[in-house]
Amino acid sequence: MADLEYSVEDGIGTIVLNRPHMKNAFTFAMVDQWAEVLRSARTDPDVRVVVVTGAGDAFCSGVDLEEFNAKIKDPYDLKSLLHDRIHRVAYALEDLDKPVIAAVNGAAVGAGMDMALMCDIRLVAGSARLSQGYIRVGLVPGDGGCYYLPRLVGMAKALELMWTGDFIDAEEAARIGITDHIYADEDFREAWQGFARRIAAQPPINVQMIKRAAHQSARADVRTALDLISSHMGVVHSTHDSAEAMAAFRDRRPPVFRGR
Repeated sequence: MADLEYSVEDGIGTIVLNRPHMKNAFTFAMVDQWAEVLRSARTDPDVRVVVVTGAGDAFCSGVDLEEFNAKIKDPYDLKSLLHDRIHRVAYALEDLDKPVIAAVNGAAVGAGMDMALMCDIRLVAGSARLSQGYIRVGLVPGDGGCYYLPRLVGMAKALELMWTGDFIDAEEAARIGITDHIYADEDFREAWQGFARRIAAQPPINVQMIKRAAHQSARADVRTALDLISSHMGVVHSTHDSAEAMAAFRDRRPPVFRGR
């Protein structure tokens, strides 16, 4: 079986990190494939939602440190490994305007936690445990933790988690804003699949426009944001799916969306 598996069914593209014997620590080959899958999902009309999860009892324990250390001969090697390989996942996600869900089924440590933070939504199992972890092995958050974590939990809490490397459980992750959804372990797969299907059932152009507008508005002043959304509204209102949603609401029936 492949170390990273990808499948598409019912509008959901599912990425499974598949090294359970290593708590799904990712290799460079895995991260290359991960970024490529995200790039392909961007233009695949059959993919409306992307989910990333881990095989076995862990989400991801970060980069495979044995392979990582073996490739570093000087500081430039390290910078290149991050910029040219590992960070490609974050760049691909930045370009992907479809919903991306992290289904965190156990430990998410270091870069594994960062990979969950850079997704749009995090759904967690009751057994989930998250840690920045880098400081425990003499490193700094190398995969976006310093960017994503303060935006979710505030600067003070983010610094505490990055400085200490402490683990937090599912309840604490919910309390500080990393997730809004905790599910029992035995129900977790069914729960995240059900959540993803709900999003996939929405009109896809609307979903994409909402994601674009939300991210763009976070970096804009209110006038720019409102001007942007008026343009998005004009485009969306002209689509078949918009008319179908209106008709289905009026007729009290399930809508049938084409993605146009």
